[in-house]
This record gives sequence, C-alpha cells and structure tokens, in this order.
Amino acid sequence: MKLRDIVVKKAIIPSLAAVKRDDAIRELMDALVDAGKVTQDQRDTFVKSIIARENRGSTGFGHGVAVPHAKSSVVKQLVVAVGISRNGVEFNALDKQPVHSIFLLLSPEDRPEEHLDAMEAIFGNLSRDQFRRFLRQAGTVDDVVTLLEEADTQQTPAR
Repeated sequence: MKLRDIVVKKAIIPSLAAVKRDDAIRELMDALVDAGKVTQDQRDTFVKSIIARENRGSTGFGHGVAVPHAKSSVVKQLVVAVGISRNGVEFNALDKQPVHSIFLLLSPEDRPEEHLDAMEAIFGNLSRDQFRRFLRQAGTVDDVVTLLEEADTQQTPAR
C-alpha cells in the first residue's frame, strides 16, 4: 500500500498548533472535515473513539511519532491526516518524549486487512530514521507530499 493513496493532501498540516494529544487529534480531524473526508456530524464520534483508544494505550510509539487510529462502519475508504509539530505534542508516548509526526488513520470496519496494510505502510516508513527526520523538517504540504512520494518509490514490491 502506498502512502500517497491513503494520505489526504488537504489534510496535511505542516505546522500543528496543538501541544496536547486530544487537541492534536481534534485538529487533524478538523482537517479531514475540511477536506470533505469526514462529515461534521461524524467528527465528534471519531474524536471520542480515538481518544478512548488512546486512553487504553498510547499510539505514541517513540522516536517522536504517533499513529492514532479508529475503525468505523461509516468509513468507506482509508483516509490519513498528517500533522507535524515543531515543538512536539505531549502524547504519553512509550519513550516519554514529545511527538512531532502524527498520522491519524480512519479505516473501514469491515476491511481489517486494509487497516493492517495501512499500518504496515505507515510504520514501515516511520521506523526509518531518515524519513522521520525529513518529515519533521518538512515546512509545507508539498514538502510532505514529495517525501511521501519518495517513500512510496522506495517501498519493496508486495510479496
């Protein structure tokens, strides 16, 4: 799965304003609403679902990254919002460090294999130090898109 196929360009925020986890989740969800991928009515339900998921165990996995996510029957296709924080977001990450790159993923509930493929594509890239470093330095939406496209071309072919 390619990142450019799931990351919504209009939902890339190169300078997140939020400094707290829940605010970052809301900000990214607002970007998906503004991009027309989530309705205003669905927004609060998704925010509550993602925050409840975070309260069970942080998706701040260390190295300055987090991948909050939710599955829902109202989601018809995978969508990802990306946020980059210059100062870091307190995300209760496993390594206790602030998070600088957040990939918020919404998946169709009835297609768990797509959710796993998306998580694999996201984590595959976020596990690479160079990708994390360049993502954190990206200053514009186009910078992020270029980085995602480069990451997609470097992916190994599917098994």
